[in-house]
Amino acid sequence: MDTFLAIASKRDQREYADREIPEDLVERILQAGRITGSAQNRQPWRFVVLESSEVRRQVAQTVYVPGNVEGSKLAIAIVVKGSPGFDSGRCAQNMMLAAWNEGVTSCPNGMPDAEATTAALGLADEERVINVLSFGYPADGRSGPDRPAEEWLGRAKRKPLGELVERR
Repeated sequence: MDTFLAIASKRDQREYADREIPEDLVERILQAGRITGSAQNRQPWRFVVLESSEVRRQVAQTVYVPGNVEGSKLAIAIVVKGSPGFDSGRCAQNMMLAAWNEGVTSCPNGMPDAEATTAALGLADEERVINVLSFGYPADGRSGPDRPAEEWLGRAKRKPLGELVERR
């Protein structure tokens, strides 16, 4: 898929088809996170793939909408040390765009109490979960190439560009 089309058509999806994600694609998603640039190449993250149904259930109970994690075919906790700032968002976005490029949709899952999520995973004191990403094939069968990027832009429920850009 064209990169701009992938960006324009990417939507957070919370309902997933009953279709497994192939292991080679799971690895591509993880590699997309691994190769993300970071300040001073610190790579302050690691990834916990939630494979155990018990761990997945426990973590799901710590996010705003548990069904996003429980219904996904892949859930990954991004675990960080220190203050990752901008870099952890870049990492998450790379993983979600790599998935979408292959027709797998995703959703970042916010946590009302990140300490509870960290505890559910039994992480070390200096580690914390920055986000839990859920992935799966879209339940509605939608894909990026369904329409051109310009049509996706027109359908986006976002502020108009003119409200966001100032030129000096």
